[in-house]
Amino acid sequence: MSQKSLSVGQAAPDFTLSSKTAEGPKLFTLSESYRNGAALLLFFPMAFTGVCTEEICAVSQDLNTYADLNATVFGISGDNPFAQEAWAAKEHIKLILLSDYDHQVASAYGVAYESFLPDHHLGMKGVAKRSAFVIDRFGTIHYSESNDDPKKLPDFEKIKATLSSLK
Repeated sequence: MSQKSLSVGQAAPDFTLSSKTAEGPKLFTLSESYRNGAALLLFFPMAFTGVCTEEICAVSQDLNTYADLNATVFGISGDNPFAQEAWAAKEHIKLILLSDYDHQVASAYGVAYESFLPDHHLGMKGVAKRSAFVIDRFGTIHYSESNDDPKKLPDFEKIKATLSSLK
């Protein structure tokens, strides 16, 4: 039985995750990031895969729009920070990628697969579903979307409209 993702109006669980930046490893804490604006959390299954690359590269190219909406965008996957750094360098990804290596944050948000790609006999547990959450500066979720189909992208027009309403 799969868990239900968090919904609009709920408090966003706080977390601290690591990222490998140009300056070296860095820790990011959600509650510190949205003190001056909204946060957009984009959970994605895995770096170096087609749909994830399409999604994160498109968002990366549109970062100025999100900045104009007073939002910081975070990409979150279970990949280790070094793999994320290599992927970001290869694909020119500019948004902050956070490593949820132990899948605790995906589980806290209710967006972890019980078994990812079971038909391929891989059955990886805890991989993040493609999901999006908009969190206001008080830590409340204003947009929640989680897709069981890893090929289905979030509705970025609705996400932008939500962020615009928070300005």
